[in-house]
Amino acid sequence: MFLFADVGDDSEHPATLAYVHQHAAPFAASHHLDLRELRRTRRDGTTETLYGRLMREGSRSIPIPIPVRMSNGAPGTRSCTSDFKICVIGKWLRAHGASATNPATVGIGISVDEIHRANNRRCEPYERIVYPLLDLGVRRADCPRIIRSAGLPVPSKSACWFCPFHRLTNWQDMRRNQPELFARACDLETTINTRRAALGRDPVWLNRYAAPLADVVPDIDVLPFDDGDGTCDGGWCFT
Repeated sequence: MFLFADVGDDSEHPATLAYVHQHAAPFAASHHLDLRELRRTRRDGTTETLYGRLMREGSRSIPIPIPVRMSNGAPGTRSCTSDFKICVIGKWLRAHGASATNPATVGIGISVDEIHRANNRRCEPYERIVYPLLDLGVRRADCPRIIRSAGLPVPSKSACWFCPFHRLTNWQDMRRNQPELFARACDLETTINTRRAALGRDPVWLNRYAAPLADVVPDIDVLPFDDGDGTCDGGWCFT
């Protein structure tokens, strides 16, 4: 059983959704693998998306569920991974029989060269965490070879398209190749700060340079140096 917690068609990066639907799901079906796509649902049965929560009319978005950068450059607290990934999967596991006396075995895809991330994963009473890539001695560099050997294209790194953990080069690629998506990210940043200003709060940013995306992200080609932004370390967001 493979569970993919989708934070929303309006929130996941389009490339991630395209890969799941065009490659992962057909591969799973042809190899008799059970791949389930899960979403966060409200008590009334409707689906909630992360972008929808951020942009909800009347919402003051405080606290903000994504790790926006504060005015001093430090990432703010976040609940997006917990609310839209961990809790969604946990709810499904409990609904299908997982409990403290009958825990589900949950495999997290952390590789050998990022073993430190395994220490950051808290285990819930209804689950037993295992790390199959660690057991197999698989490193991050091995993954593309394994994926290609299965006849699949290598996916891009998955994340919400508006994630503040994006590196500057990611934002530049988006501005150059997906200008409409970049414009939406700028609009989201503006919306959040308009609400914060009305409450007398300092602005926050979707980048670590304490300035608007439109000003920070160059619209010309630059050398692809890694600018060393932070990253999600829980093993739930990125593939």
